[in-house]
Amino acid sequence: MNLDQTAFGLVATTLAKEFDSLYYVDTETDNFIEFFHSQMLDELNLPAQGEDFFLFLSEQAKRIVHPDDLENVLQLINKESLLKKLLENNSSLVVCRFILSGNITHICHFSVMCEDKRHILGCIKNIESEFIDREEQETLLKSAEALARLDEMTGVKNKNAFVEHSEIIDGMIVKEDSDYRFGVVVCDINDLKYINDTRGHSFGDEAIQRTCRMIRDVFRNSSVYRVGGDEFAVIIMGDDYERRNSLFEELKKESDENGRFRIEPVIACGMAVFNPEVDKSFNEVYERADGLMYMDKDRLKSDTLSGNIKRPEGNELVIPNERKRELDKLFGALYTVAGEGYVFLSDLKYSFSRWSLSLINDFGLESEYMYHVENAWEKCIHPDDIGRYLEVVEAVLHGNSVLYSISYRARKTDGTYVILKPRGFVLNDSNGEPEYFGGIIIPQ
Repeated sequence: MNLDQTAFGLVATTLAKEFDSLYYVDTETDNFIEFFHSQMLDELNLPAQGEDFFLFLSEQAKRIVHPDDLENVLQLINKESLLKKLLENNSSLVVCRFILSGNITHICHFSVMCEDKRHILGCIKNIESEFIDREEQETLLKSAEALARLDEMTGVKNKNAFVEHSEIIDGMIVKEDSDYRFGVVVCDINDLKYINDTRGHSFGDEAIQRTCRMIRDVFRNSSVYRVGGDEFAVIIMGDDYERRNSLFEELKKESDENGRFRIEPVIACGMAVFNPEVDKSFNEVYERADGLMYMDKDRLKSDTLSGNIKRPEGNELVIPNERKRELDKLFGALYTVAGEGYVFLSDLKYSFSRWSLSLINDFGLESEYMYHVENAWEKCIHPDDIGRYLEVVEAVLHGNSVLYSISYRARKTDGTYVILKPRGFVLNDSNGEPEYFGGIIIPQ
Protein backbone atom coordinates (compact mmCIF):
# COMPACT_ATOMS: atom_id res chain seq x y z
CA MET A 1 0.00 0.00 0.00
CA ASN A 2 1.56 3.34 -1.04
CA LEU A 3 0.63 6.80 0.24
CA ASP A 4 -0.21 9.34 -2.46
CA GLN A 5 0.31 13.11 -2.14
CA THR A 6 -3.20 13.74 -0.82
CA ALA A 7 -2.97 10.95 1.75
CA PHE A 8 0.38 12.09 3.03
CA GLY A 9 -0.82 15.67 3.27
CA LEU A 10 -3.57 14.41 5.55
CA VAL A 11 -1.05 12.37 7.53
CA ALA A 12 1.21 15.39 8.01
CA THR A 13 -1.71 17.57 9.11
CA THR A 14 -2.91 14.93 11.53
CA LEU A 15 0.56 14.39 12.98
CA ALA A 16 0.92 18.10 13.60
CA LYS A 17 -2.27 18.07 15.66
CA GLU A 18 -0.73 15.46 17.97
CA PHE A 19 -3.17 12.59 17.77
CA ASP A 20 -2.44 9.60 20.01
CA SER A 21 -2.89 7.05 17.24
CA LEU A 22 -3.19 7.00 13.47
CA TYR A 23 -4.18 4.17 11.13
CA TYR A 24 -4.18 4.09 7.32
CA VAL A 25 -6.89 1.71 6.05
CA ASP A 26 -7.61 0.20 2.65
CA THR A 27 -11.41 -0.16 2.68
CA GLU A 28 -11.43 -2.61 -0.25
CA THR A 29 -9.16 -5.17 1.44
CA ASP A 30 -9.65 -3.96 5.06
CA ASN A 31 -5.87 -4.16 5.51
CA PHE A 32 -4.48 -1.46 7.77
CA ILE A 33 -1.18 0.01 8.90
CA GLU A 34 -0.48 1.79 12.17
CA PHE A 35 1.50 4.99 11.54
CA PHE A 36 2.11 5.62 15.24
CA HIS A 37 0.57 5.44 18.70
CA SER A 38 1.33 7.26 21.93
CA GLN A 39 2.31 5.95 25.34
CA MET A 40 -1.33 6.20 26.40
CA LEU A 41 -2.12 3.14 24.25
CA ASP A 42 1.01 1.08 25.04
CA GLU A 43 -0.86 -1.30 27.34
CA LEU A 44 -3.07 -2.41 24.42
CA ASN A 45 -0.12 -3.90 22.47
CA LEU A 46 -1.55 -2.67 19.18
CA PRO A 47 -0.17 -4.35 16.02
CA ALA A 48 1.84 -2.34 13.49
CA GLN A 49 -0.36 -3.69 10.69
CA GLY A 50 -3.11 -6.21 10.13
CA GLU A 51 -6.18 -7.39 8.29
CA ASP A 52 -9.93 -6.86 8.81
CA PHE A 53 -9.64 -3.38 10.31
CA PHE A 54 -13.30 -3.05 11.27
CA LEU A 55 -13.30 -6.33 13.19
CA PHE A 56 -10.09 -5.21 14.91
CA LEU A 57 -11.69 -1.85 15.76
CA SER A 58 -14.80 -3.41 17.29
CA GLU A 59 -12.70 -5.87 19.33
CA GLN A 60 -10.60 -3.03 20.75
CA ALA A 61 -13.76 -1.04 21.51
CA LYS A 62 -15.16 -3.94 23.54
CA ARG A 63 -11.89 -4.02 25.52
CA ILE A 64 -11.59 -0.38 26.47
CA VAL A 65 -14.74 1.68 25.75
CA HIS A 66 -16.84 2.60 28.79
CA PRO A 67 -19.89 0.26 29.00
CA ASP A 68 -22.29 3.22 28.86
CA ASP A 69 -20.75 4.36 25.55
CA LEU A 70 -20.09 0.99 23.92
CA GLU A 71 -23.38 0.41 22.08
CA ASN A 72 -23.30 3.84 20.44
CA VAL A 73 -19.61 3.49 19.52
CA LEU A 74 -20.11 0.06 17.90
CA GLN A 75 -22.90 1.47 15.76
CA LEU A 76 -20.81 4.42 14.64
CA ILE A 77 -17.69 2.36 13.75
CA ASN A 78 -19.61 -0.33 11.88
CA LYS A 79 -18.05 -0.52 8.40
CA GLU A 80 -21.25 0.04 6.46
CA SER A 81 -22.37 2.94 8.67
CA LEU A 82 -18.95 4.56 8.79
CA LEU A 83 -18.29 4.38 5.05
CA LYS A 84 -21.75 5.77 4.30
CA LYS A 85 -21.09 8.76 6.55
CA LEU A 86 -17.59 9.29 5.15
CA LEU A 87 -18.84 9.23 1.56
CA GLU A 88 -21.50 11.79 2.48
CA ASN A 89 -19.50 14.07 4.78
CA ASN A 90 -15.85 13.08 4.16
CA SER A 91 -15.26 12.79 7.92
CA SER A 92 -16.68 11.26 11.08
CA LEU A 93 -16.12 12.10 14.75
CA VAL A 94 -16.88 9.84 17.72
CA VAL A 95 -16.44 11.08 21.30
CA CYS A 96 -16.48 8.51 24.08
CA ARG A 97 -14.73 7.34 27.24
CA PHE A 98 -11.89 4.82 27.39
CA ILE A 99 -11.01 2.84 30.51
CA LEU A 100 -7.19 2.63 30.55
CA SER A 101 -5.23 1.39 33.56
CA GLY A 102 -8.42 1.68 35.60
CA ASN A 103 -8.87 5.36 34.74
CA ILE A 104 -11.59 6.97 32.63
CA THR A 105 -10.24 9.07 29.75
CA HIS A 106 -12.32 11.09 27.28
CA ILE A 107 -11.15 10.53 23.69
CA CYS A 108 -12.27 11.37 20.20
CA HIS A 109 -12.00 8.98 17.26
CA PHE A 110 -11.69 10.94 14.02
CA SER A 111 -12.00 9.31 10.59
CA VAL A 112 -11.46 11.01 7.24
CA MET A 113 -11.96 9.72 3.70
CA CYS A 114 -9.00 10.17 1.35
CA GLU A 115 -9.53 11.68 -2.08
CA ASP A 116 -9.37 8.30 -3.82
CA LYS A 117 -12.54 7.22 -1.90
CA ARG A 118 -10.79 3.97 -1.07
CA HIS A 119 -8.51 4.76 1.85
CA ILE A 120 -9.36 6.29 5.20
CA LEU A 121 -7.33 7.63 8.07
CA GLY A 122 -8.45 6.65 11.57
CA CYS A 123 -7.15 8.81 14.42
CA ILE A 124 -7.50 8.78 18.20
CA LYS A 125 -6.85 11.78 20.44
CA ASN A 126 -6.90 12.12 24.24
CA ILE A 127 -9.19 15.06 25.05
CA GLU A 128 -9.44 14.53 28.81
CA SER A 129 -7.58 17.76 29.55
CA GLU A 130 -9.96 19.65 27.26
CA PHE A 131 -12.92 18.32 29.26
CA ILE A 132 -11.27 19.39 32.51
CA ASP A 133 -10.29 22.78 31.12
CA ARG A 134 -13.77 23.28 29.70
CA GLU A 135 -15.40 22.57 33.05
CA GLU A 136 -13.03 24.93 34.82
CA GLN A 137 -13.42 27.68 32.25
CA GLU A 138 -17.19 27.50 31.87
CA THR A 139 -17.59 29.28 35.21
CA LEU A 140 -15.22 32.03 34.08
CA LEU A 141 -16.78 32.43 30.68
CA LYS A 142 -20.20 33.04 32.20
CA SER A 143 -18.88 36.39 33.25
CA ALA A 144 -18.52 38.89 30.40
CA GLU A 145 -16.07 40.78 32.56
CA ALA A 146 -13.81 37.73 32.89
CA LEU A 147 -14.12 36.94 29.19
CA ALA A 148 -12.92 40.41 28.27
CA ARG A 149 -9.67 39.72 30.11
CA LEU A 150 -8.84 36.29 28.64
CA ASP A 151 -6.95 35.49 25.46
CA GLU A 152 -9.09 33.05 23.51
CA MET A 153 -6.23 31.16 21.86
CA THR A 154 -4.02 30.52 24.90
CA GLY A 155 -6.31 30.87 27.90
CA VAL A 156 -3.98 33.34 29.66
CA LYS A 157 -4.86 36.96 30.40
CA ASN A 158 -4.94 39.38 27.48
CA LYS A 159 -3.72 42.93 26.90
CA ASN A 160 -6.78 44.44 28.60
CA ALA A 161 -5.92 42.61 31.81
CA PHE A 162 -2.26 43.56 31.40
CA VAL A 163 -3.12 47.28 31.16
CA GLU A 164 -5.37 47.04 34.24
CA HIS A 165 -2.62 45.34 36.25
CA SER A 166 -0.07 47.93 35.14
CA GLU A 167 -2.41 50.69 36.33
CA ILE A 168 -2.71 49.03 39.73
CA ILE A 169 1.10 48.85 39.92
CA ASP A 170 1.35 52.53 38.99
CA GLY A 171 -0.86 53.26 41.98
CA MET A 172 1.50 51.32 44.24
CA ILE A 173 4.51 53.18 42.79
CA VAL A 174 2.88 56.53 43.57
CA LYS A 175 2.66 55.47 47.23
CA GLU A 176 6.48 55.24 47.18
CA ASP A 177 6.51 51.99 49.15
CA SER A 178 10.21 51.08 49.27
CA ASP A 179 9.33 47.42 49.93
CA TYR A 180 7.23 47.07 46.79
CA ARG A 181 9.00 44.77 44.32
CA PHE A 182 8.19 43.37 40.91
CA GLY A 183 9.85 42.50 37.62
CA VAL A 184 8.74 42.30 34.00
CA VAL A 185 9.68 39.74 31.36
CA VAL A 186 8.86 40.43 27.71
CA CYS A 187 8.93 37.54 25.20
CA ASP A 188 8.56 37.58 21.42
CA ILE A 189 8.22 34.47 19.22
CA ASN A 190 11.06 34.25 16.74
CA ASP A 191 10.08 34.09 13.03
CA LEU A 192 6.34 33.59 13.58
CA LYS A 193 5.61 35.15 10.18
CA TYR A 194 8.01 32.70 8.53
CA ILE A 195 6.26 29.80 10.30
CA ASN A 196 2.87 31.03 9.08
CA ASP A 197 4.12 31.58 5.53
CA THR A 198 5.96 28.27 5.13
CA ARG A 199 4.00 25.86 7.30
CA GLY A 200 0.57 27.44 7.58
CA HIS A 201 -1.33 29.36 10.25
CA SER A 202 -2.28 26.18 12.12
CA PHE A 203 1.42 25.66 12.84
CA GLY A 204 1.71 29.33 13.78
CA ASP A 205 -1.19 28.99 16.23
CA GLU A 206 0.47 25.91 17.70
CA ALA A 207 3.73 27.85 18.11
CA ILE A 208 1.83 30.55 20.03
CA GLN A 209 0.22 27.97 22.30
CA ARG A 210 3.52 26.15 22.88
CA THR A 211 5.21 29.45 23.73
CA CYS A 212 2.52 30.21 26.27
CA ARG A 213 2.88 26.79 27.89
CA MET A 214 6.66 27.13 28.02
CA ILE A 215 6.48 30.53 29.75
CA ARG A 216 3.79 29.40 32.19
CA ASP A 217 5.75 26.26 33.07
CA VAL A 218 8.72 28.43 34.08
CA PHE A 219 6.93 31.32 35.83
CA ARG A 220 4.34 29.22 37.65
CA ASN A 221 3.55 31.79 40.34
CA SER A 222 3.32 34.90 38.16
CA SER A 223 0.76 36.48 35.86
CA VAL A 224 1.34 35.70 32.17
CA TYR A 225 -0.25 37.86 29.48
CA ARG A 226 -0.51 37.66 25.72
CA VAL A 227 -0.09 41.34 24.82
CA GLY A 228 0.26 41.00 21.03
CA GLY A 229 0.07 38.48 18.20
CA ASP A 230 3.50 37.01 18.96
CA GLU A 231 4.35 38.80 22.21
CA PHE A 232 3.91 37.75 25.84
CA ALA A 233 4.63 39.58 29.09
CA VAL A 234 5.09 38.27 32.63
CA ILE A 235 4.69 40.37 35.76
CA ILE A 236 6.95 38.67 38.28
CA MET A 237 6.09 38.79 41.96
CA GLY A 238 6.38 36.70 45.13
CA ASP A 239 8.43 33.52 45.03
CA ASP A 240 9.12 33.91 41.31
CA TYR A 241 10.60 37.34 42.00
CA GLU A 242 13.05 35.83 44.50
CA ARG A 243 14.12 33.27 41.89
CA ARG A 244 13.78 35.57 38.88
CA ASN A 245 17.35 35.24 37.60
CA SER A 246 17.42 31.44 37.65
CA LEU A 247 13.92 31.23 36.15
CA PHE A 248 14.84 33.67 33.39
CA GLU A 249 17.95 31.66 32.54
CA GLU A 250 15.85 28.49 32.52
CA LEU A 251 13.49 30.07 29.99
CA LYS A 252 16.34 31.23 27.74
CA LYS A 253 18.06 27.85 27.94
CA GLU A 254 14.92 25.99 26.88
CA SER A 255 14.39 28.42 23.99
CA ASP A 256 18.01 28.08 22.81
CA GLU A 257 17.74 24.28 22.98
CA ASN A 258 14.63 24.45 20.82
CA GLY A 259 16.56 26.56 18.33
CA ARG A 260 19.48 24.17 18.29
CA PHE A 261 17.21 21.21 17.56
CA ARG A 262 14.96 23.20 15.19
CA ILE A 263 11.68 22.88 17.04
CA GLU A 264 9.25 25.56 18.10
CA PRO A 265 9.06 27.72 20.04
CA VAL A 266 12.19 29.88 19.91
CA ILE A 267 11.72 33.19 21.69
CA ALA A 268 13.61 36.42 22.27
CA CYS A 269 13.20 37.64 25.84
CA GLY A 270 14.26 40.46 28.15
CA MET A 271 13.80 41.06 31.87
CA ALA A 272 13.84 44.26 33.94
CA VAL A 273 13.29 44.86 37.67
CA PHE A 274 11.54 47.81 39.32
CA ASN A 275 14.00 50.26 40.90
CA PRO A 276 12.12 52.67 43.22
CA GLU A 277 14.99 55.18 43.05
CA VAL A 278 14.75 55.44 39.25
CA ASP A 279 11.40 54.21 37.96
CA LYS A 280 8.37 56.48 38.20
CA SER A 281 5.92 54.18 36.37
CA PHE A 282 5.32 50.60 35.36
CA ASN A 283 5.91 51.53 31.71
CA GLU A 284 9.52 52.51 32.40
CA VAL A 285 10.23 48.98 33.66
CA TYR A 286 8.32 47.46 30.73
CA GLU A 287 10.21 49.56 28.15
CA ARG A 288 13.53 48.48 29.65
CA ALA A 289 12.55 44.80 29.42
CA ASP A 290 11.25 45.36 25.89
CA GLY A 291 14.58 46.91 24.83
CA LEU A 292 16.49 43.94 26.24
CA MET A 293 14.15 41.62 24.36
CA TYR A 294 15.07 43.33 21.07
CA MET A 295 18.74 42.97 21.91
CA ASP A 296 18.14 39.25 22.41
CA LYS A 297 16.30 39.12 19.07
CA ASP A 298 19.44 40.54 17.42
CA ARG A 299 21.44 37.78 19.11
CA LEU A 300 19.13 35.11 17.69
CA LYS A 301 19.47 36.58 14.20
CA SER A 302 23.26 36.60 14.43
CA ASP A 303 23.50 33.08 15.84
CA THR A 304 23.95 30.32 13.28
CA LEU A 305 21.02 28.13 14.15
CA SER A 306 20.74 26.57 10.69
CA GLY A 307 23.07 23.84 9.52
CA ASN A 308 25.27 24.12 6.48
CA ILE A 309 24.19 22.29 3.36
CA LYS A 310 26.70 19.96 1.81
CA ARG A 311 26.57 20.85 -1.88
CA PRO A 312 26.23 18.29 -4.68
CA GLU A 313 29.22 17.46 -6.82
CA GLY A 314 29.62 17.93 -10.56
CA ASN A 315 26.61 18.84 -12.65
CA GLU A 316 23.95 17.34 -10.39
CA LEU A 317 20.67 19.17 -9.81
CA VAL A 318 20.54 21.66 -6.95
CA ILE A 319 17.27 21.58 -5.01
CA PRO A 320 15.23 24.79 -5.56
CA ASN A 321 14.39 26.93 -2.51
CA GLU A 322 10.67 26.27 -2.86
CA ARG A 323 11.30 22.53 -2.96
CA LYS A 324 13.52 22.75 0.12
CA ARG A 325 10.80 24.65 1.99
CA GLU A 326 8.36 21.84 1.17
CA LEU A 327 10.85 19.32 2.55
CA ASP A 328 11.23 21.40 5.73
CA LYS A 329 7.46 21.61 6.12
CA LEU A 330 7.00 17.84 5.90
CA PHE A 331 10.02 17.28 8.16
CA GLY A 332 8.52 19.62 10.75
CA ALA A 333 5.27 17.65 10.77
CA LEU A 334 7.17 14.42 11.41
CA TYR A 335 9.40 15.99 14.05
CA THR A 336 6.40 17.37 15.95
CA VAL A 337 5.28 13.91 17.10
CA ALA A 338 8.46 11.87 16.82
CA GLY A 339 9.20 11.96 20.56
CA GLU A 340 12.24 9.80 21.16
CA GLY A 341 14.22 8.70 18.15
CA TYR A 342 15.70 10.28 15.04
CA VAL A 343 13.76 11.76 12.11
CA PHE A 344 14.85 11.66 8.46
CA LEU A 345 13.26 12.76 5.19
CA SER A 346 14.69 12.51 1.67
CA ASP A 347 13.60 14.26 -1.52
CA LEU A 348 14.26 11.47 -4.01
CA LYS A 349 13.99 13.75 -7.05
CA TYR A 350 17.08 15.69 -5.94
CA SER A 351 18.80 13.08 -3.73
CA PHE A 352 18.54 15.71 -0.98
CA SER A 353 17.88 14.84 2.67
CA ARG A 354 17.26 16.41 6.05
CA TRP A 355 18.19 14.51 9.21
CA SER A 356 17.74 15.23 12.93
CA LEU A 357 20.58 17.19 14.47
CA SER A 358 20.77 14.59 17.24
CA LEU A 359 21.40 11.89 14.61
CA ILE A 360 24.08 14.02 12.93
CA ASN A 361 25.84 14.54 16.26
CA ASP A 362 25.56 10.91 17.41
CA PHE A 363 26.81 9.34 14.16
CA GLY A 364 29.19 12.01 12.89
CA LEU A 365 27.50 12.92 9.60
CA GLU A 366 28.58 16.19 7.98
CA SER A 367 25.34 18.18 8.07
CA GLU A 368 21.62 17.91 8.71
CA TYR A 369 21.10 18.80 5.01
CA MET A 370 22.98 16.58 2.54
CA TYR A 371 22.93 15.35 -1.01
CA HIS A 372 23.33 11.57 -1.41
CA VAL A 373 23.26 11.02 2.34
CA GLU A 374 22.86 7.29 1.73
CA ASN A 375 26.54 7.08 0.84
CA ALA A 376 27.49 8.43 4.27
CA TRP A 377 24.82 6.56 6.22
CA GLU A 378 25.60 3.14 4.75
CA LYS A 379 29.17 3.52 6.03
CA CYS A 380 27.75 3.66 9.58
CA ILE A 381 25.83 0.37 9.28
CA HIS A 382 27.43 -2.82 10.56
CA PRO A 383 28.85 -4.90 7.65
CA ASP A 384 26.78 -7.92 8.67
CA ASP A 385 23.54 -5.87 8.47
CA ILE A 386 24.09 -3.79 5.34
CA GLY A 387 22.71 -6.43 2.94
CA ARG A 388 19.37 -6.73 4.72
CA TYR A 389 19.18 -2.94 5.08
CA LEU A 390 19.65 -2.35 1.34
CA GLU A 391 17.18 -5.11 0.50
CA VAL A 392 14.41 -3.56 2.59
CA VAL A 393 15.09 -0.03 1.32
CA GLU A 394 14.94 -1.29 -2.26
CA ALA A 395 11.62 -3.02 -1.53
CA VAL A 396 10.14 0.16 -0.02
CA LEU A 397 11.26 2.34 -2.93
CA HIS A 398 9.66 -0.05 -5.40
CA GLY A 399 6.28 0.06 -3.67
CA ASN A 400 6.25 -3.31 -1.90
CA SER A 401 5.40 -1.71 1.46
CA VAL A 402 4.66 1.60 3.07
CA LEU A 403 6.17 0.96 6.48
CA TYR A 404 8.99 -1.47 6.98
CA SER A 405 10.10 -3.32 10.12
CA ILE A 406 13.81 -4.02 10.43
CA SER A 407 16.54 -3.70 13.04
CA TYR A 408 20.20 -3.12 12.26
CA ARG A 409 23.37 -1.97 14.01
CA ALA A 410 24.98 1.39 13.34
CA ARG A 411 28.31 2.81 14.57
CA LYS A 412 28.30 6.00 16.64
CA THR A 413 31.10 8.56 16.73
CA ASP A 414 32.64 6.88 19.81
CA GLY A 415 33.03 3.62 17.85
CA THR A 416 30.26 1.72 19.64
CA TYR A 417 27.35 0.11 17.84
CA VAL A 418 23.70 0.76 18.72
CA ILE A 419 20.69 -1.23 17.49
CA LEU A 420 18.30 0.93 15.48
CA LYS A 421 14.72 0.18 14.46
CA PRO A 422 13.45 2.47 11.66
CA ARG A 423 9.84 3.00 10.64
CA GLY A 424 9.71 4.42 7.13
CA PHE A 425 7.33 5.38 4.36
CA VAL A 426 7.38 6.35 0.68
CA LEU A 427 5.35 9.20 -0.77
CA ASN A 428 4.68 8.99 -4.51
CA ASP A 429 4.14 11.90 -6.91
CA SER A 430 1.09 12.30 -9.16
CA ASN A 431 2.66 9.92 -11.69
CA GLY A 432 3.14 7.16 -9.12
CA GLU A 433 6.90 7.69 -8.93
CA PRO A 434 8.63 7.73 -5.49
CA GLU A 435 9.08 11.36 -4.46
CA TYR A 436 9.84 11.35 -0.71
CA PHE A 437 11.30 8.69 1.57
CA GLY A 438 11.35 9.28 5.31
CA GLY A 439 10.46 8.11 8.79
CA ILE A 440 11.62 7.71 12.38
CA ILE A 441 14.63 5.70 13.61
CA ILE A 442 14.28 4.49 17.21
CA PRO A 443 17.37 3.36 19.23
CA GLN A 444 16.71 0.07 21.03
